[in-house]
Amino acid sequence: MKTEIRTNERVILTLSKHWFALVAPFFLATILLFFALMGQLSEYGTYYLIGAGLTILWLIYKIVERKKDIWIVTNLRVIAEGGVFSINSKESPLDKINNITYNQPLIGRILNYGHVQIQTAATGGSTFQLIVEKPKLLKDTITKCRDEYMQAHSKNNYNFSTTTGSTEFKINTDISEELTKLHDLKEKGIITDDEFKQRKTKILNS
Repeated sequence: MKTEIRTNERVILTLSKHWFALVAPFFLATILLFFALMGQLSEYGTYYLIGAGLTILWLIYKIVERKKDIWIVTNLRVIAEGGVFSINSKESPLDKINNITYNQPLIGRILNYGHVQIQTAATGGSTFQLIVEKPKLLKDTITKCRDEYMQAHSKNNYNFSTTTGSTEFKINTDISEELTKLHDLKEKGIITDDEFKQRKTKILNS
């Protein structure tokens, strides 16, 4: 994992491509290598050997690619990393995720892999990945983390709003009490009208 984890961020789930992504290059390399060994005495043996060598290099590339292509779900975002010779990283904040979908072909249901797409309201748009292991677990984990994130932030906003409202109410109550006391002083003749106006203006502007 190349992406730096932030303060107060926790990794919930990490998944990579399913091993089924290696099946095609493995079988192709095996078949070409077989023909190369069987055709050593023929005029095409060298071509089969070259093809087998190139396919083996492709297989090695796909193995490394599988290790590099990962999905990381944290309590703040979803990170998709990939790339063999270069690093590609794309993140989707949980509060920007609109929808998570996945589909599994028949063999994907048997081997537990599928294709996953995350649709977001962010500038980067959708994120799509083929042959991901445990796609249902990935979808359910993202959905759960997103719901928990939204609930936590909604609660924080509510508490802030309630605290702000209580503070404003207390301030307004204090001003009302001060004005009532000031009015009583004027009615009892303890202060003059001019003093009442001056003190009233001072209280209202404080």
